[in-house]
Amino acid sequence: MKKPHGTRRAFGSAIGAAVLLGLAPLAMAQDFPARGKPIRIVVGFTPGGGTDAQARIVAQKLGEVLGTSVIVDNKPGASTMLAANEVSRAQPDGYTLLYAPSSTMAQNPHTFAQVPYDPFKDFTAISMGGRGPLVLSLSTSVPVNNVKELVAYVKSHPGKVSYASFGAGTSSHIYGEAFVKKTGIDAVHIPYKGGSDAAKDLIGGRVQYMFDSASSAIITASTGKVKILAVAAGSRIAALPDVPTFAEQGYAGLDLPSWLGFYGPARMSAPVVEKLNAALAKVLAMPQVQEFYRSGGYEAGATTPAEFASITRSTYDSWGAMVQQVGLVKQ
Repeated sequence: MKKPHGTRRAFGSAIGAAVLLGLAPLAMAQDFPARGKPIRIVVGFTPGGGTDAQARIVAQKLGEVLGTSVIVDNKPGASTMLAANEVSRAQPDGYTLLYAPSSTMAQNPHTFAQVPYDPFKDFTAISMGGRGPLVLSLSTSVPVNNVKELVAYVKSHPGKVSYASFGAGTSSHIYGEAFVKKTGIDAVHIPYKGGSDAAKDLIGGRVQYMFDSASSAIITASTGKVKILAVAAGSRIAALPDVPTFAEQGYAGLDLPSWLGFYGPARMSAPVVEKLNAALAKVLAMPQVQEFYRSGGYEAGATTPAEFASITRSTYDSWGAMVQQVGLVKQ
C-alpha cells in the first residue's frame, strides 16, 4: 500500500531536520572560535600567584593555536567558589572556561556547607592542566631537618607549635589535620584568608609550619627563612629532587591527588570540547610551557575529557574519605 504524498513529505522533512540537527554541533565546532570573539579563562585567585601565572602562559599559547585572543579573568574569593559558580552559569559555547585546582571540585563540596555548584552536574571536564603536590614547609626558626624530628619537636612542645593554612576547610587545612591525626601531635591551627598571607607569617616565624603548594613553597624557601621538609605525593618531583616524600620518611598516606585543570559549563557540544582539548594538548606539550610548570613544582600534561572526568570523580571520592577520617565539620 502506497503512503500518501503528505506522509512521505512529512517523513522526509523529519529526516532532513534530524540531519540538520546532527550537523549543527559539527558546524559550531568548525566555526569555533569565531573571529574577534575572545575566549575567557576564569581563575579563582588574585593576579600574580602560581595558578594565575600558569593560566596566563596557557592563554597566550592557546590564543596562538586557536587564532584568537584568550584572556585570563581573575575572580578570587570563597576558596575559588566564586569563579566556579560564574563559569557554571555561563553559556556552554566554549568561550568561558575555568582553570581550577582539584580543591574546587574535589574538596570544597566536602568541607563547605554552602557550595553554589555541583562538581559533576554543572561542568564539562575538558582537560587536566598540571599535577603538583602540596609540600610541608617549615620555618627555619624550628631546629629540625626532617619530618621525624619535627614530630618529636612538636611532641616536646605540646600546644606551643602552630601551623598555618590557606583557610578553614582548604587543602592545606585538611593535610594539616591529617598530619596531626597520623602523628598524634598537639599543634595549633591558624587559618588565613589565603596562601600568600600564611606564607608571609611563615617567613616571619609567627607560625612554625604549613602545607603549601610547591610553587609557593619554592618561593618562600628562596628567602632562606623557610625549608621544605617533605612532598605530599607518591614520588619526588622534578622541581625538588632532593626533598623526600612523606612515605620515604615513614609517614605513608599523605599523598592524595593534587592537580589543576580546565572545565567549561555543563552541556557543551562534544565537537567544541574536542577542539579545545586538542588545542590544550598542543599547548601543554610545548617545551616552554612544560618548563614553566616544572619550575613551579608542577608537571604539565593534558588528558582526554573522559579521563579528566574520571580523575575528578576519583579525587572527589579520595578527599571525601580523608575529610571523614579527619572529622572536619563543614564550615
